[in-house]
Amino acid sequence: MTGNRAIAYMGPKKLEIQNLDFPKLVDPRGNKCDHGVIIKLVTTNICGSDQHIYRGRFPAPSGMILGHENTGEVVEVGRDVLFIKKGDLVSVPFNVACGRCRNCREQHTEVCETTNPEVSCGAYGFNLGGWQGGQADYMMVPYADFQLLKFPDKAQAMAKIKDLTLLSDILPTGYHACVEARVGTGSTVYIAGAGPVGRCAAASARLLGASCIIVGDTNKERLALVKKAGYEVVDVSKKTPLPDQIEAILGKREVDCGVDCVGFEAHGHGPSAEDDPAAVLNALLEVVRAPAGIGAVGVYIAGDSQAKTKEAKQGFYDIEWGKQWVKSPSLTTGQCPVMKYNRGLMMAILWGRMDYLGEVMNVEVIPLEKAIEAYHVFDEGSPKKFVIDPHGSVRE
Repeated sequence: MTGNRAIAYMGPKKLEIQNLDFPKLVDPRGNKCDHGVIIKLVTTNICGSDQHIYRGRFPAPSGMILGHENTGEVVEVGRDVLFIKKGDLVSVPFNVACGRCRNCREQHTEVCETTNPEVSCGAYGFNLGGWQGGQADYMMVPYADFQLLKFPDKAQAMAKIKDLTLLSDILPTGYHACVEARVGTGSTVYIAGAGPVGRCAAASARLLGASCIIVGDTNKERLALVKKAGYEVVDVSKKTPLPDQIEAILGKREVDCGVDCVGFEAHGHGPSAEDDPAAVLNALLEVVRAPAGIGAVGVYIAGDSQAKTKEAKQGFYDIEWGKQWVKSPSLTTGQCPVMKYNRGLMMAILWGRMDYLGEVMNVEVIPLEKAIEAYHVFDEGSPKKFVIDPHGSVRE
């Protein structure tokens, strides 16, 4: 059987391409996965969440294989798999979910109760249950009949693979944030963060019918990309306060809905602002009108060794809740239940309802050999979305 190249995390800013054994139908605790499959990766993306790990700010063990945004072709099928077949092209939700527990049955696959013995949350390529990631040639996926989204036509899917590869995480995540923020027809929305998740949120807000979509960031290249794609932008590194910048666009100092696509690595607002993990949440509480709907899909953790304060290292943040409570805010945070949205978004892509995705996402397809370099470039603030193509499957 063939080998398996994979991107391994070895410590902060240290990655290796390792040559591993071909994966087996076995879970991280050594149990047989007759309900699983082996897939040959067609695309596996570098995510902003991977950058948290890369920087050493999301705790992860040395040697962990990265990659939770995975799309591939099924090459081996377990004994108990009934509906997924060898040769199928599938999207892999980043949540590892059994489909059998109470939470999975209630469509909360982001908090599956069985796939991580330490907490109700399993994910590939994180320190969440020991499930190895898919920035590799091949990977094992358990509970295949439940988890995998099969593309109905392989040739049609490959023609739109740069968009469909986003279904494993960031497009459903951006969409979920907008849904939880109550974005709808005619809504005005402020999206914090112009990285790939923020850009997917902007595209999702357009699909949901928002009227004015404003994206904020400090990265001028990313803001320029978003502006060119037809969205409004604000630069939160400027001296001008955020409500003033929103008023200059909208004529009002508040929006209907707010989305957080930044998380704990946020900076405060202004030209000399330092790290402030509460900055985005406090800004959203300020600029979203009452009753305030906020979808916060940016990552927040306990265990950030590089946080500036003891409290922030432990995951305690200075949220202005008492000041903003009177606005009746609703704040939904946590990981996205990808399976709740991925099929609908797949159909929107296949039927041409999201053809504008490419312009705002700025995908660059790279071979596995260039992945470590791409991590460095992405870490420097590149406006690109890097998609790894281990086997040369994607035609430019």
